[in-house]
Amino acid sequence: MKRLLAVLTVLVALGMSTAAFANKLIVAHDTNFKPFEYKEGDEYVGFDIDMWKEIAKRLNLEFTFQPMDFNGIIPGLQAGSIDAAVAGITIKPERQEVVDFSDGYYDSGLSLLVKADNTAVNGIEDLKDATIATKLATSSVDFAYTFAKKEKVKLFPNNDGMFMELLSGGADAVIFDMPVVMDFASKYEGQVKVVGPTYQGQAYGIGFPKGSKLVPDVNKALADMKADGTYEQMYIKWFGFAPAKN
Repeated sequence: MKRLLAVLTVLVALGMSTAAFANKLIVAHDTNFKPFEYKEGDEYVGFDIDMWKEIAKRLNLEFTFQPMDFNGIIPGLQAGSIDAAVAGITIKPERQEVVDFSDGYYDSGLSLLVKADNTAVNGIEDLKDATIATKLATSSVDFAYTFAKKEKVKLFPNNDGMFMELLSGGADAVIFDMPVVMDFASKYEGQVKVVGPTYQGQAYGIGFPKGSKLVPDVNKALADMKADGTYEQMYIKWFGFAPAKN
């Protein structure tokens, strides 16, 4: 009888574990963060999208993508309403206090974008009296507040808003993540230009709720992707060049 009870206990435990594993993960991504994630036709595409799909394939994870505004992603992870997030999330100490991160998967920084005919702003030292546009709840906000007057920093929930504010003359400059700024500048060549160097070296990480057991496995999948060339192929596909060798 004891042996039968022990076997039943193991079977129940295995059943519960299988049921938990079978639940689809909810994976959040930004709605407008080209070329990492953006809508093309009826679906979202981008570097982050491809990267997570490959990780999920290697780990045999079932998931559903959940597009959402960036400013809701960290709170969603904290509340446990989402299981992971791929959204070009900068790994910052204050964020690490409330959510967990994978190893960094993309080295970035902040760039300064102005209209092509702007000769007054050539770097962050010229922002004291300038009107700045950037994206709500991102690391660009604190950076903008450091060099410009707070009342002159305009916050937008998505990329389109901040870029259109610049083009329409409502802002003197945009401060935002380098790859997104460079992508926009390439499409509006002659209308805008990037000035100054890349500021504040940053690493993007995949976000998880605190204590998530997915983190070690995801880090292993990322390391394997880099080792076998999959990451490099994906990088070239979305950025047009190979990543720098460490």
